[in-house]
Amino acid sequence: MSSDPTSQQLDEETPLLRSEGNALAKKPQTPLPWRQFSMVLVSQIAEPMTSQVISPFAPQLIRDIGITHGDEALVSFYVGLLHSLFFVTEALTMFHWGRLSDYIGRKPVLLIGLFGISLSMLCFGLSKTFWTLVISRCLVGALNGNIGVIKSVTAEMTDSTNMARAWAFVPLAWSSGATLGPLIGGGLARPADRFPNIFGGSEFLKEYPYFLPCAIPAAISALTWIFIFLYLKESQTSTPQVNISQLLPWKKRNTVPLAALEPPPVSSSIGDKPVPIRALFVRPVFVATGGYAGIALVDMAFRTVQPVFYATPISLGGLGLDTPAIGTILAVQGTAIGVMQLLIFAKLHDIMGAKKLWLFALTCALPMIALYPALNTLARSSGIVQSVWYLVALQIALTSSVSFMYIAAASPNRASVGATNGFAQVVVSVMRAIGPAAANSAFSISIERQYLGGNLVYCVMVVFGGKVDDGILF
Repeated sequence: MSSDPTSQQLDEETPLLRSEGNALAKKPQTPLPWRQFSMVLVSQIAEPMTSQVISPFAPQLIRDIGITHGDEALVSFYVGLLHSLFFVTEALTMFHWGRLSDYIGRKPVLLIGLFGISLSMLCFGLSKTFWTLVISRCLVGALNGNIGVIKSVTAEMTDSTNMARAWAFVPLAWSSGATLGPLIGGGLARPADRFPNIFGGSEFLKEYPYFLPCAIPAAISALTWIFIFLYLKESQTSTPQVNISQLLPWKKRNTVPLAALEPPPVSSSIGDKPVPIRALFVRPVFVATGGYAGIALVDMAFRTVQPVFYATPISLGGLGLDTPAIGTILAVQGTAIGVMQLLIFAKLHDIMGAKKLWLFALTCALPMIALYPALNTLARSSGIVQSVWYLVALQIALTSSVSFMYIAAASPNRASVGATNGFAQVVVSVMRAIGPAAANSAFSISIERQYLGGNLVYCVMVVFGGKVDDGILF
């Protein structure tokens, strides 16, 4: 290798972590640092739990607060709006959280995110109007920087020999939260009505019937905050650490070293410091982000329509299931996703590669969507019979094929993993905001005006998948 200093300068067109991976490919697999990695997995559980806990009861909650004035067609629209607002506010702040974690470390940002999750869930459980629901969802979206930062911590704890194995466990942690959330939400919503012998005497739970399923995830997030604070070691060590108090506006400006806050020049040593923002806009980052965003668009459109479809009466195009049944289905789905990805994700990635695995996941999404009208057609003709549950099981199996993308492998250097994941999450959050709003609005229109026999929403979702497959997001 040349000793010329310029050879050590940042090449904006080269994904350096990938180069490191090639160099280490023949080494024995490095053991995962389980003591620290378990803390990452625990923090990963909190987010899907708090997001999924509202899914089983969200349609009934919208009915209860009266904003639809009895119009069933509007229920889907408002449920989709709640989901979209979370991702809109997340998109506005996610990149900044990722970039901030490159300077002050991953741990402080994780703690802020867990605090935001806990606070917002308590607010959601105490909400009695649609606007207070909106504020609580916007709050968790704005404060939650954990999604991208968890990916950064995972990348920094691993190398090319064990990264695939680590990423196989991240979906398992996510699915654990996605399993517990619907079980809590479906089982504990309106506890005074469902369990009168236990909660029937509580005037508070009668006044706030959805507080209990929101308070439990809030408490778990608070306990997770304590464990992260006490036991998680900072994984980001390649840049000078800045004390978070130094970033507060009432502190003197000269207490923060200027070099610590300004992006380093392009000539910085590789892996030394976070690269300038413009260095993130290279093809490897765009390709990985585009693939991730495409799957997210289809996935979120499917997931936000799913509980509304289950709750909608059969005569209007759904299955007419109650809240506990919806919670159980979503919990089984969360378990299936985690188990399947733990058992086969790393192997499939090694065999097929990231691109083919992404195409496989997208291909599975199309029949997954097509099963919606098939389920309703069967329920209209025969009711909720055993064959309906077989089709629901098939839909769950197809859902478990959706995979995660390796955004960290496209980062310009290890010091910029936080910013790279932050940028990716911004794009993905935009797609996740579009998916629920568009799909649930189409569902409402399908019910109200019976376009395409009430199947307009599924055509929209298939178009999402088709456009992604054509490469429009790349």
